[in-house]
Amino acid sequence: MASTSRKKVLVGCTGSVATIKLPQLVEMLRRSNLEVRVVVTERAKHFLKDAQLPPEIQVLSDTVEWAAWQDRGDPVLHIDLVKWADIFVIAPLDANTLGKIASGICDNIVTCVARAWDNAKPLLFCPAMNTKMWEHPITMPQVSLLKSWGYKEVHCVSKTLMCGDTGMGAMAEVDTIVRFTLRALTPWADSLDPLL
Repeated sequence: MASTSRKKVLVGCTGSVATIKLPQLVEMLRRSNLEVRVVVTERAKHFLKDAQLPPEIQVLSDTVEWAAWQDRGDPVLHIDLVKWADIFVIAPLDANTLGKIASGICDNIVTCVARAWDNAKPLLFCPAMNTKMWEHPITMPQVSLLKSWGYKEVHCVSKTLMCGDTGMGAMAEVDTIVRFTLRALTPWADSLDPLL
């Protein structure tokens, strides 16, 4: 008998201004009957100061993880989250965290989840950075490396950025991210959608 339990989405936010879209992303995911938890870097917190999230949404950070672990046998939050989630969606993925994940660095809760991620489950990443950072020669090799591990890129878009520059690097629209998430949670979607 098929399980009727809701799929579980772990959303990771990093130090990009696109983190301000987290409330909209969480709302759309929940409307799609998905259970949502959020992990954030310390820099992402800067963009969440006035975020209106439902009170039942857990926003977990390094502070929470380190407070939970005191001694042998205590829970390791990033490992528990890897076990809990059916999919990890990093939205936004800033240039700094892209570089860390591509290099295997795991020095915060988001990068630790990524490093411990079970590759049998989907991981989506949504780059977001200034056009000059996006066009730097290191960016495409890092993106390609993540894709070679089976991670799925939700392509950034061209628009006027918060700094006033216009060009590639803006995070994909929230509805696009939700659509990719739903497709990635459907086992047969990859064979039908060449974008995935």
